[in-house]
Amino acid sequence: MVTFCLIAGLVLLFVGGEAMVRGAVGTARAFTVSPLLIGLTVVSMATSSPELLVSLQAAWNGSPDIAVGNVIGSNIANILLILGVGAVIATLPCERALIYRDGSFMVAGAILLVGLGFVREIEQWHGFAMMAALVAFIVYTFRTERCTVNGAAQVHESEADKISSPPGGMPGAVTLVVVGVGLLIAGAELLVYGATETARSLGVSEAVIGLSLVALGTSLPELASVAVAAWRGHTDVALGNVVGSNIFNVFAILGATSATTPVTVAPSFLAGDLWIMLAASVLLIPLMLTGAKLSRIEGGMFLSAYALYIGWLYQGM
Repeated sequence: MVTFCLIAGLVLLFVGGEAMVRGAVGTARAFTVSPLLIGLTVVSMATSSPELLVSLQAAWNGSPDIAVGNVIGSNIANILLILGVGAVIATLPCERALIYRDGSFMVAGAILLVGLGFVREIEQWHGFAMMAALVAFIVYTFRTERCTVNGAAQVHESEADKISSPPGGMPGAVTLVVVGVGLLIAGAELLVYGATETARSLGVSEAVIGLSLVALGTSLPELASVAVAAWRGHTDVALGNVVGSNIFNVFAILGATSATTPVTVAPSFLAGDLWIMLAASVLLIPLMLTGAKLSRIEGGMFLSAYALYIGWLYQGM
């Protein structure tokens, strides 16, 4: 039963996430929202919807370690696993303008999360402040890129252009959003239940399950999209997707979760996980600035590092 809940939860999150992305983008296009704004907001929010629903469900169920572990683990997986897979398939180029600004904000989010780990309690006002900071960053980015033609703007527009709208116009897009939300809610409930029961049966902490199984499950849409994009040669948006997802995970997902209910950060996260997330975030920037690409060799190193991290999590079981 527990295994069924885990598998069903992962499948529903994946399908619901894909439906949510297409429906949200289609709805935005029906309202004639610019591709730049769609790429900056709609795509990032929709692709992060599995993480949001799972973290909210975990926090409401009294499992803050899964909620926080999901964010930390997803950010680690986004860099080491997802970019690693994409880079092994095809060398990933990157626009320096995007890395200087978005990459810096991603690192700032990682530093903020480490700081909150020392505070131990992410209160509601922290959550509202994090969401306000994200809104300010989006507004600044939109105004800058609308007035200045650069590679970063083209990346964000490409993120929207590569997602096809569903058939049926506005009604079809709205229907897909509703269906996606329903699947995400059901998938989040099943995954959180299966994760907590798996932790009990294996004798591992909910934090470990959140950092590994739950984080990987909620990152499946990003993994699939980056792998397919790299295979088809559409590598220009891969890095932008991951950096944007990491920003939204901290400021939107954890922000919205803690704004709804205060979240406690377990001391175990400071034993290594938060520092690994910060190190991966900081390491990513100089690697991408070196020749403005992420090579296959670097991708292989990322995958090896992720395998070592998962092995470290489950050592001594």
